[in-house]
Amino acid sequence: MTHETYENPVLNADWSDPDVVRVGDDFYLTASSFGRVPGLPLLHSRDLVNWSLVGHALERLEPADEFSRPRHDCGVWAPSLRHHDDRFWIFWGDPDQGIFQVNAPEISGPWTRPHLVKEGKGLIDPCPLWDEETGEAYLVHAWAKSRSGVKNRLTGHRMHPDGTSLLDEGKLIVDGDRIPGWFTLEGPKLYRHDGWFWILAPAGGVETGWQGAFRARDFFGPYEEKIVLEQKDTDVNGPHQGGWVRTPSGEDWFLHFQQRGAYGRVVHLQPMRWGTDGWPVIGDDGAPVAVHRRPGLAPQPPVAPATDDDFPGGRHGRQWQWTANPPASLERGDPHDGWATQHSGDGLRLTCVRTADAHDLRALPNVLTQRLPGTPSAVEVELELHGEEPGARAGLAVLGDAFGWIGLQRGADGTVHLVHRFAEAVAERERDADHPRLAPGARVRLRVEIGTGARCRFAYDLGDGLRYSGPVFAATPWRWVGALLGLFAVAPDGPGHAGAATFTEFRIRPL
Repeated sequence: MTHETYENPVLNADWSDPDVVRVGDDFYLTASSFGRVPGLPLLHSRDLVNWSLVGHALERLEPADEFSRPRHDCGVWAPSLRHHDDRFWIFWGDPDQGIFQVNAPEISGPWTRPHLVKEGKGLIDPCPLWDEETGEAYLVHAWAKSRSGVKNRLTGHRMHPDGTSLLDEGKLIVDGDRIPGWFTLEGPKLYRHDGWFWILAPAGGVETGWQGAFRARDFFGPYEEKIVLEQKDTDVNGPHQGGWVRTPSGEDWFLHFQQRGAYGRVVHLQPMRWGTDGWPVIGDDGAPVAVHRRPGLAPQPPVAPATDDDFPGGRHGRQWQWTANPPASLERGDPHDGWATQHSGDGLRLTCVRTADAHDLRALPNVLTQRLPGTPSAVEVELELHGEEPGARAGLAVLGDAFGWIGLQRGADGTVHLVHRFAEAVAERERDADHPRLAPGARVRLRVEIGTGARCRFAYDLGDGLRYSGPVFAATPWRWVGALLGLFAVAPDGPGHAGAATFTEFRIRPL
């Protein structure tokens, strides 16, 4: 790779189901956030290769009570990002509620509260289109069989130009069951180009699928189809589901995801052109590229979404998300209530939240998470446990359908122990992954090394050098979500305040 080329993936972490839009010289990207809060991450780039996280469009999930506990695979599925009428618009499907929309005058907000455009079960992957020539507006969406009993089809609607409601009952515009060999057609993105309505939509499933293109002269069809990106003889499995964007000079590019197990869905950038037959050609004649000439845009300094954090004033960076809606007081910035306490120094001060679910991190709403890095890395954080309550504990976790964590716990006799625990995917509660050790001073440096294949090993330093703990294990994803790194503090159920824990100097470094 040279300064004139880039290497895929351009976002090597779980930025699932990406969509992209250009406004002037700036490119913006959003992604699925499922049950994590805040939701709808917003990324910015000037060159389509280097991306930074600039915020989130969704402060909390609604209805708030339903998302006060973890619902890791629910919530925000496959959003679409558009710019129309001097506003940014994001549409997404909540598979249990329906199609929502938020909008804002600037990418930084303020974003409106979620508005339900179409109510129903299994309505997913919506994408709007405002036809600038006719003033008409349209919406296309897919279906989740788990909620509706229906899949492999796309439904189209005329939409009110203000984006608040649909103007008809909807019509089946593409039936994947009628296309030989096609299954799990979903994730449509809707465009106008060269006199055609275009739907770019994946099929074949996230692990092994392909990217399709559909075109029709009329929005409601009939559509013809073509496969425009597939694995072929590359090592990029299931390359699909993303968005087309055109640069100011007229270059076409396509951003899509690749499913990588515990790493989640990483984002690739593919060149795109329009063939002599009028169909898009993506990648190297329909195969994903690993290295390619950079887009013809002004050179930009290397940048990536932030990971490291010193937690200035007790505040965490925007790269972190809770596993469910935090208490309203936390959103209002109340310095003494909720899960995190603001203070004058550096360090994340987490309350040891009392809970009956202390034995199972998957059930806790108060885990602060960020994405597992897609390349071999060492993750470190300093922890001090202030909680005096017997059973109070805090630590660093690798979280998925199975989980493991290492940290400190207060014993019944008041002493503090270094503990390392895990739970298999089928287990209902954790158990020790190594023998507990006395931890003088209630302070420890925690570390997890993440090698190839997301194979992890925990380590710790109690002041006398780094020591490994327990066996090597493979991080596991959730059903649709990559594995997460997490920080947490909890205590057994009971009355009164159970103290707190402070995390400092969170760092991720290449291995």
